[in-house]
Amino acid sequence: MPLRAKITNPAFAARAMATSTTIDSLPGDEANDVLFNSHLGLRTITLNRPKKLNSLNGSMARKIVPRLQEWSKSQLANVVVIKGEGRAFCAGGDVAALALQNKKGREGQQESKDYFALEYKLDHLIATYTKPYVAFIDGITMGGGVGLSLHAPFRIATENTVFAMPETTIGFFPDVGASFFLPRMDGQVGMYCALTSEQLKGVDVFWAGIATHYLHSSSLPDLEARLAELQFKDYDNMAHRLKIIDSTIEEFATGLPHDRPASGSAVGGNTRAAIDYVFQQQNTVENVMSALRGLVVNEPKDPNDAKAPQEIEDWAARTEKTILQRSPTSVKVTMRQLREGASWSIAETFRKESVIADRFMEHPDFVEGVSALLINKPKTTPNWSPPSLDEVSKDTVAQFFDPQPELQLLSEGNYTDYPHTFIGLPREREVAEFVNAAKSGMGREEVVKHFVSVRNGKQGVREKVEEILMRKTVESEEQGLSWVR
Repeated sequence: MPLRAKITNPAFAARAMATSTTIDSLPGDEANDVLFNSHLGLRTITLNRPKKLNSLNGSMARKIVPRLQEWSKSQLANVVVIKGEGRAFCAGGDVAALALQNKKGREGQQESKDYFALEYKLDHLIATYTKPYVAFIDGITMGGGVGLSLHAPFRIATENTVFAMPETTIGFFPDVGASFFLPRMDGQVGMYCALTSEQLKGVDVFWAGIATHYLHSSSLPDLEARLAELQFKDYDNMAHRLKIIDSTIEEFATGLPHDRPASGSAVGGNTRAAIDYVFQQQNTVENVMSALRGLVVNEPKDPNDAKAPQEIEDWAARTEKTILQRSPTSVKVTMRQLREGASWSIAETFRKESVIADRFMEHPDFVEGVSALLINKPKTTPNWSPPSLDEVSKDTVAQFFDPQPELQLLSEGNYTDYPHTFIGLPREREVAEFVNAAKSGMGREEVVKHFVSVRNGKQGVREKVEEILMRKTVESEEQGLSWVR
């Protein structure tokens, strides 16, 4: 018997919704910026601001929170799908509106702070949700859109997906839980994406581990219909339900693009090796910049060192130029945030990010960056304050991490690593642990077969593991594979 009866009287329905959450609607909230639908066991959330690329605002968050809370208590709701209308899943938070608010002074800044508090509560609710949650990241997925999707156990990328965390371009920091998910990506890819705002497109989002599956966009309607038909027994635990959904999604996988293998992705092969070399163990932005400049020199300092390939020299030059264009304050705060975030729990992440967000609402770079890039017509070049990296002191950065966070979350859920990592492609640390523990004499193909087997033949596993092994191992007849740090 369902836990919640069907309520047809609008007055009673509104009352029931109000008692399920502490989030209240406001007079200016838009009517149809989010659409909700129920079909059999499926519940769908459709972000419906296509002209604004479904940018997230408080009105949308205030609608989504109570729906998720209600569905979590319903025995009739089996799976939740979130998607976007138009060419974007969600291009981020509506930062242009926030910047205009901030120009009003302290009152406007407080309204912006309240928005981020609400957004982080929603993102944490998703990260600890007790029902299977599937994000169709079909289209532009940036900033706030990443918060709505990346913490889900299922993130489905398509040929249309464009991922980025572009906050340093607008005088902000990678938020919505980025302190948690970026440091836990393979190698230093997360730090690279954070400092540069690099865009990953299509299947590269899958290779990077941001998406758990890659499908052609034309398959999504059929997959949605199939998810609605899934039925679970009352005693089926979460892990069992997720495995059924995982295998269901895999039924719609029709192959990966041949022109974009894992080794040739934006974060694979030589580029990936360069990313790890530049950002690994670099505790200051200045050290990162020095490492980048070292790759651009015409000749190696040591005659025994090989000269960097031209493609890597070009990459290093572009990356150095890119970082120098970002807000110096944002870049330095972001580096500390991600280094420390590697040890934060998911609940701690959102509480600490709320403090950092509050500080940025009081800092001039946020209004300057958003105005220059999103409000001014034509676009202008931001005048950062201060304008250079060497003028941002450690004391200035430290101010973004004080005082102690007080954000009250909507869920008590917490963890230090994502609980359902078996769903996506194998992570580099998994491959490293297996190789280091394997018996002597095991070759690359045996390692690949192992991961293909434990992932039940999942699309992309072979290619991802092969790329990792080619880049991170050496093989000999006597010792088999050895991991290269």
